[in-house]
Amino acid sequence: MAIWNPWHGCRKISPGCLNCYVYRRDAEFGKDSSIVSKTAAFDLPLRRNRQKEYKLKPDNEPVYTCMTSDFFIEEADVWRPDIWNMIKMRPDLDFVIITKRIHRFLDCIPNDWGEGYDNVTIICTCEDQARADSRLPIFLSLPIQHRQVIHEPMLEPVDIRNYLKTGQIEQVTCGGESGENARICDFAWVLDSWRQCVEANVSFHFKQTGANFRKGNRIYRIDRKDQMVQASKAGIEYIASRK
Repeated sequence: MAIWNPWHGCRKISPGCLNCYVYRRDAEFGKDSSIVSKTAAFDLPLRRNRQKEYKLKPDNEPVYTCMTSDFFIEEADVWRPDIWNMIKMRPDLDFVIITKRIHRFLDCIPNDWGEGYDNVTIICTCEDQARADSRLPIFLSLPIQHRQVIHEPMLEPVDIRNYLKTGQIEQVTCGGESGENARICDFAWVLDSWRQCVEANVSFHFKQTGANFRKGNRIYRIDRKDQMVQASKAGIEYIASRK
């Protein structure tokens, strides 16, 4: 997995932002995370080595884009056209964009977007039912070739059965919240999402337990380094059959 952060910094806009990991990290260095600034990695996909080969090589792994900000944040409007151009210049790479600002999508796409770039996956964050019901109708109405949903941090059970029935969502991911003040993620919520996906034949991924993970009547405090491992051990990964 590659990470490309062309800009850094974000503004909190929904309940899932409360304990944002970017804010936690920046606080350690006295940095204001609400200031959005261009990074030194801005042109990463176009950088080449001495042999004039791209440093960022296709290896069947996605390039997660803008992980310390939101790709569609207003402050980045002036830089985004250059990013779209770089994405077009690297059709050999698959770019993944996770956003809480899907409502800004149509204001932020390039003129030649059409029905979407084939090498771009847009993932809409729905951390609770209210966010699912406000964001997913917009999300499903947009011209996007590859779309996924992520419940992270998952704050409650989220019913998206009706949205899954459209056949437009390729995968759902669940994950708990990390950090000292992490809110509880309940395995029952995760299992419910897994069942919804199996019923609709949509791929499902349990990414991480989070720091405070409830299973049955017990709450487990799980170290950051073990959260993905424990999620994997749950054995509920589901790969949808071809339709």
